[in-house]
Amino acid sequence: MATSGVDLTGILRPVRQGNAFEETVERLLTVIKLGMVAPGERFPAERELAAQLGISRLTLREAIRELAEAGYVCSRRGRLGGTFVIYIRPAPDSGELHRLVIQDAEKLTDALTFRQAVETGAAEILAGQLGLAGAAGAAGAAGGADGEEGARASLLGRLAEVNAAGPQDYRRLDTLFHLSIAELTGSSLLAAACADARMRLNDFLNAIPVLQRNIDHTAGQHRAIVAAILAGDVPAARTEVAEHLAGTAALLRGFLG
Repeated sequence: MATSGVDLTGILRPVRQGNAFEETVERLLTVIKLGMVAPGERFPAERELAAQLGISRLTLREAIRELAEAGYVCSRRGRLGGTFVIYIRPAPDSGELHRLVIQDAEKLTDALTFRQAVETGAAEILAGQLGLAGAAGAAGAAGGADGEEGARASLLGRLAEVNAAGPQDYRRLDTLFHLSIAELTGSSLLAAACADARMRLNDFLNAIPVLQRNIDHTAGQHRAIVAAILAGDVPAARTEVAEHLAGTAALLRGFLG
């Protein structure tokens, strides 16, 4: 099974040559831990991965070997072979959450602020882009229609996936939904920043249970976010994302109480 239509460009951008091995391991771990390549799915081909990261295939193989030894991936040979993810997200653990907060309370607050800034910004930008594209289309301008429709279809597809998810796969699909907003702006730097923001909260989020009532509640928030973006309503897009992220922050803090 190959990757499920996830754009890895923002994460798998060229690494710095002075720390090529370490940065390659970090980039691949981000993709794995955020579920951008799900358990059982395959990374892009070695040649493609090495080109994206701007490294030699030897360095890439060393990084993959390190991840394989740590239990994150496995390599298979043959026509249907490649590098497959075998990492499974750990079960929620409230004791782990308290340990993380005791050790990294300041980091949690900082990460929540960072996520608020980059994700509301991404929603604003995408809403603005789609609003301009819609206005141009209404005025009869040529070009850009396919890109706009593709972005709309992609966002609606991610919305449908996350809102139909069960507790087992919810966290991964929620991540892909939020990252897709940044990816659809066309900015690989913004996509990377949003992934970084999510990664900083990943251990905290994994340590709390995913409850069906929370999924049901956030489904409405997700729909409101998408509606504002697709309408090209920049202020509403910012407000809906900000309220949604404030709810996530409150949920985290609630489990700490």
